[in-house]
Amino acid sequence: MRIAFLGLGLMGAPMALNLAQAGHALTVWNRSAAKAAPLAGAGAQVADTPAAAAEGAELLCLCMTDAKAVEAVAFGAGGLSGAARGLTLVDFSSVDPEKTRALAARWAEETGGAWLDAPVSGGVPAAEAGTLTIMAGGAEADFDAVRPVLEAVSARATLMGPVGAGQATKLANQIIAGCTMAIVAEAVAFAEANGIDATRLAPALQGGFADSKPFQIFGPRMAARVHEPVYGTSRMMLKDLDTVRDTARASGALLPMTSTAAELLRATGLRDGLDRDISALIEVFAGPKEG
Repeated sequence: MRIAFLGLGLMGAPMALNLAQAGHALTVWNRSAAKAAPLAGAGAQVADTPAAAAEGAELLCLCMTDAKAVEAVAFGAGGLSGAARGLTLVDFSSVDPEKTRALAARWAEETGGAWLDAPVSGGVPAAEAGTLTIMAGGAEADFDAVRPVLEAVSARATLMGPVGAGQATKLANQIIAGCTMAIVAEAVAFAEANGIDATRLAPALQGGFADSKPFQIFGPRMAARVHEPVYGTSRMMLKDLDTVRDTARASGALLPMTSTAAELLRATGLRDGLDRDISALIEVFAGPKEG
């Protein structure tokens, strides 16, 4: 397919590269043009504006930081809506479900096109490997039409319901992931306070009832105080957990664990900023590792 891919951040750039390597004709755009250089080297065309990226495209893909960025690219000056007619837009960003429904309705009204919310999980390593997990919301026919594109960047893509359902599922995912990371930090700090070499926790508990993928990834990173953002920043996780809490206010869902995890992330940001890896949570509990 001829695809316009907009948003080449930590997740978007490797996803776009996988689409190019799968044989799709790619035009890319990013607010910071320098980030498009590696895609140009892989054969993608680089556009100056979102509207220019949409020219001649059969499918539009977005991977933006938040709802404000999605709305600006889709509907702002030089945005997609001014150049696209009848095209499906696949939004890989993580956005509030209600906002997603509003954006989708506006897209249908202004362009006659369909909208699929398709947030992803798996972090940068899965984005690079093309093994992301995608949870989608939209019409079944639209989902089936873009399935080959989704399969080029993921190991699993599941239609969860109508527009907004993908985003709601991603928020459920983030509840589990965010709370687990906070618990892992607490466990690592507890082990260290009791004379245990915390770097041995993950292999020692592997396969047991406390084991999980987040534990195996973040336990060793926390024990070693490795905080470069390989799996996503504290800022992005906090944004999602705050969105969970905003959404829960409307639905009446109880979030005692999520609220605690969010406040621990906020405390992490107050110490050293939010642009390090989520593993920096450990420092709220234990402080920087000596030596």
